Amino acid sequence: MEDQFGRPTVLSLLGRDVKERVYPVGRLDYDAEGVLLITNDGELANKLIHPRYQVPKTYHVKVKGVPDEKDINKLRKGVYLREGKTKPAEVRVLGRARENTWVEITVTEGRYRLIKRMCWNVGHPVCRLKRVRFAGLGPGRLKPGEYRHLTPQEVERLKKLVERDEEKGKGA
Repeated sequence: MEDQFGRPTVLSLLGRDVKERVYPVGRLDYDAEGVLLITNDGELANKLIHPRYQVPKTYHVKVKGVPDEKDINKLRKGVYLREGKTKPAEVRVLGRARENTWVEITVTEGRYRLIKRMCWNVGHPVCRLKRVRFAGLGPGRLKPGEYRHLTPQEVERLKKLVERDEEKGKGA
């Protein structure tokens, strides 16, 4: 929403079309790209990023080197970071080259620079990071910097995603 170095922000992409106060759902590092939900519903935004609801976020990640099955399995089982072990991730290799590998990683938590730290932990630093889905929503035909309004059905599905998980948590 703001940048200490005066670089363009998500709000600058929205321009003057959006008149009300909006909240980004989570964040993307400046050197990352991809799907970012923005909403005027602060309560929904908080639920979608809260670890309790385990909302899936899927990334295409270009890592340095060629991770072997042992490295991939570490990511799948969870790796130890300074603040504790990560939750298991869904991981699949998309393509390998001599010097790097593209992997798809789906996580259900949103720790600070999580994907970068997970990959660093297994010895394969991130070269490029792109979020391709958030809570099941992808970019469709949008180009970088473009946006669209969600359909009423998409908004309802997001609300049900966190309501369903709220009910699971009751009595636990």
